[in-house]
Formats: sequence, structure tokens, C-alpha cells
Amino acid sequence: MSLTVVAGTSCPPIGALLTAEYVKNAVQVKVEWGQNTSLKANSASFSNGSSICRYLARLAPQSKLYGSSLLERTEIDHWLDFSAGRLSCLSEFDSALDYLNHVLGPINFLVGHDVTLADLAVWGALRVNPQWGRLLHGGKAPVNVVRYYNFLAAQDVFIVVEKTLPEIKLSGAKQETTSAKKGESGKFVDLPGASMGNVVVRFPPEASGYLHIGHAKAALLNQYYQQTFDGKLIMRFDDTNPAKEDAHFEEVILVDVAMLGIEPDVFSFTSDFFDKILECCEKLIRDGKAYVDDTDPELMKQEREQRIESKHRKNSAKKNLEMWDEMKKGSESGQKGCVRAKIDMASDNGCMRDPTIYRCKAEEHIKTGKKFKVYPTYDFACPIVDSLEDVTHALRTTEYHDRDDQYYWFIEALGLRKPYIWEYSRLNLQNTVLSKRRLTWFVQEGLVDGWDDPRFPTVRGVMRRGMTVEGLKQFIVSQGSSKAVVMMEWDKIWAYNKKVIDPVVPRYTALSKGSTVRVVVKGAEEEMREVPKHPKNADVGNKQVWYGSNVLIDGADAETLSVGETVTFINWGNLNVTAVKRNSSGKVESIEAELNLENKDFKKTQKLTWLTETDQAPFVPALCVHFDHIITKAVLGKDDNFKDYVNKNTRTELPMLGDPMLATLKKGDIVQLQRRGYYICDYPYEPPSRYTSRASPCILFNIPDGHQKEMPTSGSKHKEGSAKEKMQSKKGKASEKSPQDESTPSKTFTGDVAGLIAKIEEQGGKIRQLKGKKATKDQIDAEVKILLAMKAQFKNETGQDWKPPTGGASNKENSQKACTENAPSPPGDAVELKTKIDAQGEKVRQLKSGGGGKEEIDKAVKVLLDLKVQYKTLTGEDLSGAGKKGKKEKKEKTKPEQKKPQQHEKEDIGREVKKVTRLGLEAKKEENLSDWYTQVITKSEMIEYYDVSGCYILRPWAFGIWEMIKEYFDSGIKKMGVENCYFPMFVSQSALEREKTHIADFAPEVAWVTKSGQSELAEPIAIRPTSETVMYPSYAKWIKSHRDLPLKLNQWCNVVRWEFKHPQPFLRTREFLWQEGHSAFATRKEAEEEVYQILELYASVYEDLMAVPVVRGRKTEKEKFAGGDFTTTVEAYVEASGRAIQGATAHYLGQNFAKMFEIVYENPDTQEKEYVHQNSWGITTRTVGVICMVHGDNTGLVLPPRLATVQVILVPCGITAGLSDLDRKALMDKCEELCKQFQAAGIRARGDYRDNYSPGWKFNHWELKGVPVRVELGPRDMKEGQFVTVRRDTGDKLTVKMADGISKLKDLLETIQADLYSRALKVRDEHLVVSNTWEDFCSQLDKKMIIQAPFCGEISCEENIKKDSARDVVVEEGAPAMGAKGLCIPFKQPAEIKPDTSCIHPTCQNKPKFYTLFGRSY
Repeated sequence: MSLTVVAGTSCPPIGALLTAEYVKNAVQVKVEWGQNTSLKANSASFSNGSSICRYLARLAPQSKLYGSSLLERTEIDHWLDFSAGRLSCLSEFDSALDYLNHVLGPINFLVGHDVTLADLAVWGALRVNPQWGRLLHGGKAPVNVVRYYNFLAAQDVFIVVEKTLPEIKLSGAKQETTSAKKGESGKFVDLPGASMGNVVVRFPPEASGYLHIGHAKAALLNQYYQQTFDGKLIMRFDDTNPAKEDAHFEEVILVDVAMLGIEPDVFSFTSDFFDKILECCEKLIRDGKAYVDDTDPELMKQEREQRIESKHRKNSAKKNLEMWDEMKKGSESGQKGCVRAKIDMASDNGCMRDPTIYRCKAEEHIKTGKKFKVYPTYDFACPIVDSLEDVTHALRTTEYHDRDDQYYWFIEALGLRKPYIWEYSRLNLQNTVLSKRRLTWFVQEGLVDGWDDPRFPTVRGVMRRGMTVEGLKQFIVSQGSSKAVVMMEWDKIWAYNKKVIDPVVPRYTALSKGSTVRVVVKGAEEEMREVPKHPKNADVGNKQVWYGSNVLIDGADAETLSVGETVTFINWGNLNVTAVKRNSSGKVESIEAELNLENKDFKKTQKLTWLTETDQAPFVPALCVHFDHIITKAVLGKDDNFKDYVNKNTRTELPMLGDPMLATLKKGDIVQLQRRGYYICDYPYEPPSRYTSRASPCILFNIPDGHQKEMPTSGSKHKEGSAKEKMQSKKGKASEKSPQDESTPSKTFTGDVAGLIAKIEEQGGKIRQLKGKKATKDQIDAEVKILLAMKAQFKNETGQDWKPPTGGASNKENSQKACTENAPSPPGDAVELKTKIDAQGEKVRQLKSGGGGKEEIDKAVKVLLDLKVQYKTLTGEDLSGAGKKGKKEKKEKTKPEQKKPQQHEKEDIGREVKKVTRLGLEAKKEENLSDWYTQVITKSEMIEYYDVSGCYILRPWAFGIWEMIKEYFDSGIKKMGVENCYFPMFVSQSALEREKTHIADFAPEVAWVTKSGQSELAEPIAIRPTSETVMYPSYAKWIKSHRDLPLKLNQWCNVVRWEFKHPQPFLRTREFLWQEGHSAFATRKEAEEEVYQILELYASVYEDLMAVPVVRGRKTEKEKFAGGDFTTTVEAYVEASGRAIQGATAHYLGQNFAKMFEIVYENPDTQEKEYVHQNSWGITTRTVGVICMVHGDNTGLVLPPRLATVQVILVPCGITAGLSDLDRKALMDKCEELCKQFQAAGIRARGDYRDNYSPGWKFNHWELKGVPVRVELGPRDMKEGQFVTVRRDTGDKLTVKMADGISKLKDLLETIQADLYSRALKVRDEHLVVSNTWEDFCSQLDKKMIIQAPFCGEISCEENIKKDSARDVVVEEGAPAMGAKGLCIPFKQPAEIKPDTSCIHPTCQNKPKFYTLFGRSY
């Protein structure tokens, strides 16, 4: 076994280094230098020098470094603690040195007659102590210690290690006097009654979560007093509540404590003292100082608040002991009781009003098992165990102050030794939460990656973000044991951390990827030199820097340079800028410079970071990640709901081109990227994989340094201020030239660009004409794609986004001038047509003002509208009004001129300039699928969000769709002889755990009920994740004979699976609706036949009802239902995300569950008992989400007619102010009559007769909701005996005569259903490919394909396929990269497996068995 000791450069673990040198012949151990001291061995890790010494010495017992007897080891342990404690403590050093001098008087070695760990640790502690260095060099050190120190220093091992150590600089050490140190420290008040060597403190965490930074303060404060008084630190797990105790969290906390460098002297559990605590409880009962109370918890709470004594308070000791015995037995009556201390119900201190000290919980304890049925409260157990463990000083935060009287009452009532309570203030930090419950919510919501997320205030979180143990310690020491409650900013803690890392971290360079500019350096030769990693600390080492003629700098830096300027390239020297080349848009493209290294004047020059382009040292891809606070409000008020202030945009990633030396970083290494800040390596760089041919970038997490002002991202001339500074400068910027003043039309373009502009304008006109002619959606979309491609070409040519000529009050004249100069004059036909429009408009006005008849006016308006359509077709322009020109101009002249706000001003004044309706979708499906999906399901009134995460309210529009699916499927299974039933939703723990293989997949998702009101349940009850374990005990009762078979039952119900990863409505929720069928057969053949019948029925639901094509197949062994023999599935495809989605499954369970639940029947032929063969099958409300994803568009839902609860929406049109009441009533009556005719013919129709919305608003509303067909009916349509139909899927309009309206509508609905399926099938087939090579497989996966590939079927191989195909593609915002998952083994194979065909994974040596469908999946 080879071990690596990482030695921290800030405080070298010399004792560990000496031990490693001593044992190197017996143990393979090497030493590396890093930020923090550590040693990893198998599953254990050590971060403390003493622990590393002990571990290495135990691996080489022949060295006898850890002594040769138990007594010697005890002595060695004492000196190890002494070296890490008093001898390393600034305030205790003088007395520790005197003690050491006295001990060393008659001896040469501290333990025995040879070197041991004691000598190595003590010598090492002296070697790094600056106070000892000053005394030694000043000739004032104690004589025995000097003799001992020099004697060891002359030994060979010590000489070897000494050469590797950083030099101690004594100049700075002179300032570190005790008084100065106290100035840096907070106020540590001496503990009352404390004396050297007689202080015992304890740190008692509850094993129900991860330690956060508040716990770290408690732990480090206890350690501080332990070391100050050479005392003892006990780490005690509070495990009084069996429901909360978790072995996993115990391990987590132990690791967290080790990370903090804390080594408790004793580890204990409160449960170690359960017997003694129980005796104390019985003593109080016998003494009449406690009583058993079975009052209802709610009533008890009210009585305590109102200071009313319990009816049991005056019970005799005998009665109380009888009730106590029932509690200890865990009987039904005993579980209703609790033991309360009889203190003072009239006390103003609520904690003294007869608190509960014992409760009955018939639960198994993680350590004591089923020995106890009663458990003490923490408040009762704490003082007892403190006293029994000889704790002298109990450190507690001030929030426990009200419980101090209770603590001392227990001590006095039981006659125990009295510890002293010492209070200090808890650590409160801004913009975060420290409550375990709230932190758990963040994890469950997927807003953070886990408990070690760098945005979290957990110990692991802050250390993953770059907090060092030493920085944390210095911060805690600065706070001291003050009782003042303050709300602290994070800046202070990070500022202390910066003091620790800044002197020792190496400096590297990184440039922003995609915005670099090349600098051609004349006279520079390609070469490599070694320069210091840290300009002020040579001990950090050297790094390789490459020089050459082609150099890259940041684009922002390049913009600040000018010809003739002298700039300083860091780690190179001064250069003179000789040329700055810009493109047509004024952006710097390249720079030329020449070396001026003789010029050593760096005071007034701009300092730049740079990297050389060379094949000898390629750049390392890096990703710099910056984090923001998880809570937007600095200090949450008492009544604030923290969820209202959750910051959901807390992670920013910046791709970088990194220094080649970044490839050497290991996880946890801290560096400074010059002019950018401090970073910690979270994921080291990995060279290109042989499978994907892609490198994994070095991921660097930004470490805050305590400054609110951001690090500059470019040269010293161009620095980015803080957010606050940016806000303050906005006023000044408001008066600057608007970006619109520099838009595309104001520039003069020539050649190809000018021609491209003309093509863009021409294509735009073509699209407008198509829209005017009511062209089909496909035609318009095709032309729009051409236009977008032209605009993209324009951006590539000019570096600018295309912007059409802008209008507005401020530059109206310019726009008109531009139009006059650049746009071609209207053709003669258009001028003539405009004259006719003006004349016809005047005629319409005269008719209206002269009292013309309605028919005459309508006829004139129709002529006017026809003329306008002709004009738009000819010119591509809309013409508003006719004959009103003079009036409009007059009105404009009288209106005072106002400056129209520019775009950036609109954003600053809260977007109040223009009122925007938010009825429609604001996100596009192809651009932001997640936002689009959220808007579709909420704006179409399908979903309402609920205050329990992952649970949603199904509104009638969504539930109606589910009812259609339910009705279709239910009728199908009833034809197969399946009957509906209902089983309870609650499952007992014993029943759920009977089938462990089956429940293994569900275990993390099971939700448990543990309380009834305020009372704990005797046994937790699960809410069904599935119903096998609920139903099958009854099957065992009901099935006795072959005559009872087959048994086919189905239930429509809900299930709960407490999904933790990225909940999405319909697709992945914690509660969902489904049907689950469970059947039992006498033979396997019958069971398998049903599986395939059910699967085909599921396929019919998708294809015939939902118009969604599916692939039928069998699940792989890895993906099949746990506990079943095989699983069949239908898989759908979602084009927008490129992911497949499981539609429904049918499982053949074999006899697995029958054997577990003893479901047997008597075979009529053999008269013997045989196990039945079982199936289970289900489909869920996920189907509703699939419909949204597959058919929805940028207007909203698109519902297949067979599934839509409203197939036709009828909207009355043409209701104007001039329409008479009689005509209005006639129109409404006709609409209602038509609607009834549709309904009578079996068409699900509805009329929208709301008078507070316009027809246009209604059109948008029902299009958003996805109604397949809209029928428009107006007064003119009534007269002509017709109505207009509009298809939701294409927008096509059709005029239909009322006489044959019903038959036409039915045909249209069937046509839409078929078209939707055909369209979805075409898309699916275009994305369904076959791959036989790994390279093609990965390539197709990145193109959003689902892939059929040869596969061996092995679980390990499938895991490798998923892992190695993950790449770096983001498939969902906030979710990790996703590899290819085995979707199914299609029943319809694309080809035969040939003898020379290989399994798709390149390292797999197994022969493929079949083609398997792979893809990314929901």
C-alpha cells in the first residue's frame, strides 16, 4: 500500500514528516506539499499531524516509535497532546516551555531510551514556533530544552527533513507578542473556577444533519478552552430521539470535525447512560418530584400556556410508578403517557412549567435496539450526562438561557455534581439560513447540489468553496466568547481566510474564452523559463512560463491600448504597442508590439496578463464558477417566509483559456488567477477521453476575499466597479448617446454587406406579403428560417445584430429621410391605389355622418377593406386610416414634442413606457424549453403551484384530459375482464419491508407518517409508493383454488414518491395519479399474454388517443421493475429536449411476490399447492406532460381532438357599437343553437359569450389552451348561412356552410388527429437512428437522437455507456450532464446481430445479444 502525506505549507506538520522519514523503509510513503495537511488511507482520512504520526507508527511497529508497552503509549499520547496544545498555544507557551525544561533535566528522550513520536512531535512544535526561534537565536531559551533540541537536530533523519522545510522568518515574529495577539482576538473571558489541567468541556451535536458554520464555532470554542487550560474535550452524540438518529450523519459529523482539525479526547453517546438516566427519572418519581401524565398533547400545551396544573400532578408515587411501568412496556396506554418534572406551573419562565423529561416511543434505537421503549428528552439527559462525564463547564449559546434554571433544578433535585454553564452568542450570518429544516428544503428542491454545495453555510460547503481550517479558526478566535448577538456579513469571515491563503497560494493566468485578442510581438523567440509561483514567497516554488511571438490577451484589455503606449506584461517586462488593428465595427482584432525589456520603469504602465500560443504547451480549458448568496435579503425578519427571498440565480460559469500549469492542479488546491481573484480546484483537468475525444475542463470555484469591489477583468485603465458603483454611475450614463443612435441603418455599408441588407429587407417584405395573403404556417416558417439565416450572416460580417431602421419622436425625421433616400418609390399602381383608398375612406365617413343605411355602409366598408388588402399585397405595408391625413397632422402639431425613452432608459424606469399584455407565452420552445413548459401549463390553466414542493394542483383543464385517458383505458381493461377496486394508501413498515428487493428502488422516495397530532406513532406508516405490498396479503386470503383464478384487479389512485431531483409538473412529481393493475394467473403463459395485451392497450392510448407514436419494447435488466422477471414499456420522444420519456409499463412479476406473500392455489390435476404467476401494470398523469411537450408550440397547447375536453370553441364576432340589440341577440341565439347542434352530434363544443373580452383576446385564450378548432360566427355569416373554422394546429381557415357544418367539423377533427400523429411520427423517425460505432453513437446522442445500438445486455456495460456518454451537454438547466440510458429492447429490431458485430461500448468484450434503444431520458 502506497501512502501520500500532503504537508500544509502554512503550518508544516514536522512531526508527521519526521515519522514518514523514519518508517519509509517499512512503509511506502511519499510527501507532497499542498494547502492543507492530510493523509488518506482506504476509507479513512487524517488532517491532523498527531493522527498521521500515530497511523504511520502503527504501520511500522518494528520502529517502536509508538512505544513498546501500553504505559509508553500512554506517555506518548500525553506528549502528542502537549505538543499540539500548550506548546503551540501563544498564551501558554512560556509555562509549557518551563514544564518541558523541568522534565528534560535528567533525560535525553521524553519516553524510554530512544526516539519516539513524543520527541518527533515536540521537536516539530518547537521548530515551527516563532517564539522559540527568537528565544533560541537570542540565547534566552531554557538550557535543557536547548540541549534536547540541538541533539535531535543533529540526527540524520532530522537533517534530511530540515532541508525540505520552509524557512522561519523571525522579523515578523517579533510583533506577535501576546498582547498583540489579544488585539487580534476576540474577548475570551476566563472560565469561572477553571484551573490548569482541570477543565472538561463537551461538544454535543445531534446526528440529524451536517455541521454548519454555527456548529463550527461551538466546536472550536470548546477546543479553545480545552487547549487553553490543558483540559479534556468530550464529543458526545445526542441520540435521545431514536426517530432522528442516523448512522450516516454520525459518520458525516465525525468527518466534519476532523476537517476542522479537532481531536476530541473522548467520544461518547447519550445512550451510553440510558440506564443511569432511567434510574434518575424513577428517583424523581419516588421523591414526588415527577409524575406521569397522559393528557392529550394539545391540551397539555394549552394548560402550560395558561399555567393550569394537570389532573395527574397530585397522583401518588405508587400511581405514577404503575403508569411508568406501562410506559416502559410500550403498551397502548403507556404510549399515551409522558413523565413531567414537578417544578413550578406558576413560573414566568415557561421552561419551568413541569417540562416533559421522558416519553414513550416504541421504536428501535440505532445503538440500544429494542431494549428501551422510553427515551429521555435532551433537556433532562444533558445535565445528568454532563455531571456523570465530569464536565466542568457547559458551553451553550444564549438562546438556551431560559433553560438554565431547569438545568440546575435537575442537578439539585438529583444531588449531582454541578457543572458551570458558560454562555456565548450564536453565530448569525446574513443572506443565508442555518436551520437544518430550511437547508434540507434547499437540497430537496434541487436549488443546490447537496450538503457540500459551496453556496451552503455547512462546514463542507464553505471548505469546498475555499475556506481553510486556519482561516475559520482565526475568524472564530476573533469573535471570542462574547454574548453580544450580532448579524454578521460573510465578508469578514472571507477576509480572514484571505490573510491565510494570500501569502502561500501560487499565481497563474487565465483569459476569457471567446474574447481574446492576438498580440504579435516583434523579436520574441519561443522559449520556456521558470519563474516564481508567488512573487513574494519563493518557498511556493517555480512554474513554467512560455514566451513567443504570438501572445493572447483579454479583449477588454486590448480595447484600452493605443499606439505608442508602453504596457507591462506580467512575468515578462515592458512592451511598446506599435499597431492596433480594428475591424469595420471598431472592435480590436489584433495588436502589434515590440519588446522593450531594457525599460524597467513599471510604475505608470498598464499591467496585463497574457498567454503564449505554442504547440509545446497548449492551453488548459477551465471553467471559473462564481456564486451568489442563496437568500436575497440580508436579514430575515421574524415573520418573513424565507422561500420568498430565495435567490434562484446563484451560479455563474465563465469559460476560460487557462495557463498550461493548471493541468497540474489537484482537487482542493487553491490558486490565484492574476487580476481575477482566488480560486479552489473543485474538479481537476482531465486530458481528452479516448471515448469522447473531449477534455474535461479544470473547474475552479471563486473564493471570496472579503472585498465587495470586484476584481478587475482587464487592464488597470478599465476596471469594473461593484454593483453599487454601477448603479451610482447610471445617472451619468443616461445622458450619453443611446445605443439606438448607432444602430445598423445609421452606418454606411458597402459591397457584400450592402447587398445583404437589401436581401434582408426584400425577404422581410416577402414574409409580410405571405402573411397578408393568409399563407399556410409551413410556408411562412420556411421563409422566416431564410430570413434568420441572412440575419446571422449579417452578424458574422459586421459583428452587430441586425436592427431595422428605428422610428419614434426623437428621430422621426431621420427615419423618414432614410426611407426617402434608401427605399424605392412606390410603383405607379400603388400611388393610384392609395388615391382610391383615400376617396373610398371619405365616402364611408360621409355615409356614416349622413345617416346612410347599414347595408350601404357595410358594402362601402367592404370595398375599402378590399382596397387596403390590395395595397398591402402590392407594397408589403399596412395602411392605417384613409382620408384623415390633414386631421392627424394638425393633431400632431398641437401636441408638445416629447422625447421617447431609449431602450436602456426603459429598463431603468421599470418598463412603464409600454403596457404589455402577458396573456400569451413569453418564452419560445426552441430557445428555453423549461420556461416555455412552465408558462404553457400555467397560462393554459392546467396547473397551479402548491406550497409543498413537488406537489401541484391539477386544474379542471388538466384533470379533464386525465379523465379522457382514464375513460379510454378503463373501457379497454373492462373488456379484458379487469375489475376496479380500491386499497388503502397507508402501508405498515413491516409490510413494506417484506419484499426488500422490490422496495430497494423506492426506499429513498418513501414518505413516512410518524406523528398523529403531537403524539409520535408507535410505528411509522408509509404512504404507498406502489401497492404490491398493500394488495398481495389480501390476494393470499382470497386465492385458495384454481377456481379463484384469474384474479384481475385495477385501482385508480394516487401514489407518493418523494422525488428529490428537479421536480417538474406532470413529468416528475412527488405525488401523482395513476392506475395500477394487479393480476394473478395459474400459468406463466396466461400471465405473459396479458402483459402484451396491456402493453398494446397502452400503445393505443398514446397513438390513437394522444397522437403520440411510441416504441414498444422490453426493459433492460438494469432498468426493469425491481422484483419482477421482466418489464415491457412504450417509449415516446420529445423533440424539443431530444429526450425520450417512458410512457407506461407492464411487468411480468413471475412468482416472486407469490412466494413472499404465500399466494398459492391448489392445482386440480396434482392436488398440490402451487404459486400463482402475477403481473402489474400502470400509466400515470405523466401522459399530460407528454402531450404538452410533443404537440405544444410557441402559441401554447395543441390538443389532439380525441383527447380534448373541448373540441370546438365557438366565438361570436362582429359585435360593434353600431350593432343593434336585436341583431346582437339574434347572433347570440344562433351561436347557442349551433353549439347545441354540435353537442347533439357528439362534438364536445362550448361557446364563449363573455362580453368583457374582445374576439381577438378570446382567440388567443383558446389557442393557448389548445382547443383543436375555433368556429367564428358574425352577423354577415348568419345572413349567408355559414361559419368560419380555424385549425389550432396550422391556423388554416375554412368557410363552411351551416347545412353540412357538422359533417365537415367531424371530418376536420379526424384530419387534425391524423395530421398530429403523422407530424409526430415523422419527427420521431427522423431522430431514430442506428449506430454500430461508439464515435457515431456519441455524435448522434449530441444531435438529440435516440439510438438503436448492439448491446450485450450486461448491467455493468450499461452503466459504462451512461457514464462515458455523458459529455458536457446541458440537457436541462440546473441538472447535471446526462448520458445515454437504456430505454428498451425494441420488439421490432432494426437488423439482425451478425457474428462480427461488437457491443456498442468500446471496452466491452461481450457479444451483443440484440439492438437496444438508448437515449437521454426524463
